[in-house]
Amino acid sequence: MITEWIAKVFEDAELLKKGHCQRKQDTNLGMGWLYYALTRMLRPREVVVIGSYRGFTPLVFAKGLADNLEGGRVTFVDPSFVDDFWKDTSRVSAHFALYGIDNIRHFLMTTQEFVETQEYRDLSDIGLVFVDGYHARDQACFDFEAFEDKLAEGGIVLFHDSVEVATTPIYGKDRVYERRVRFFIDELKTRHDLQIFDIPLAKGLTLVSRKVKTE
Repeated sequence: MITEWIAKVFEDAELLKKGHCQRKQDTNLGMGWLYYALTRMLRPREVVVIGSYRGFTPLVFAKGLADNLEGGRVTFVDPSFVDDFWKDTSRVSAHFALYGIDNIRHFLMTTQEFVETQEYRDLSDIGLVFVDGYHARDQACFDFEAFEDKLAEGGIVLFHDSVEVATTPIYGKDRVYERRVRFFIDELKTRHDLQIFDIPLAKGLTLVSRKVKTE
C-alpha cells in the first residue's frame, strides 16, 4: 500500500527534488524512509515542518501519522518566499488531498510570525520538528529555539541541508545566499545535554534530541 502511495506522489516530478535522495525508478523515498519510519515508531500526535519546496516532507510525515492508529497532524509553516505555490489556500488543500492527505494545516508565515499566534502557544508534546526553511545560521537557531521547549519526551529535531556549506539561488539570482545551517549544528554539538547524529547524504541531514538521563 505504501509503495502505491509513493508511486502516486512521484508522478509529480517536483516532489523528486530538493535533496531528499528520492528516486522514482525503484519507488524509493530516500531520506523520506527515515521521516516515515520515525513517525511510525515514535507515534507522535504533533509534527512540525518548517519549509518545503512542494510539500514532500509534510506529505511523508502526514502519511506516517495517518497510518498510525493514534493519528496526528502536521503543522506546516512556510511563507512561500520561493514562489507563489503556497499562497492559495484552496490550492494547498487540493495539493495535499491529491495524495489522500487531510491532516496537514498550513500557515503562510515565517517562524517569527507563527510564534506570535495562538496556534503556536497551543502546541505541546511535539514528537518531530523538521527544519528546512531559510538556511542562515541565525534562522536555524531561531527555528530550533522556538520549538525546543515544546518537544515531547524523546522528541527529535531534524535539520535538512545541515552538512554542506554552499551558496544557493533558490530565492532568485538577485538573492543568492550561503547555507550556514552547519555552523549552528556545530554550536549544538558543544551542548552536553544533546545527542546529535549527522547523515552525510546529499547536502546533509542532522538529528538532534535530548540525551536520555541515566541514574
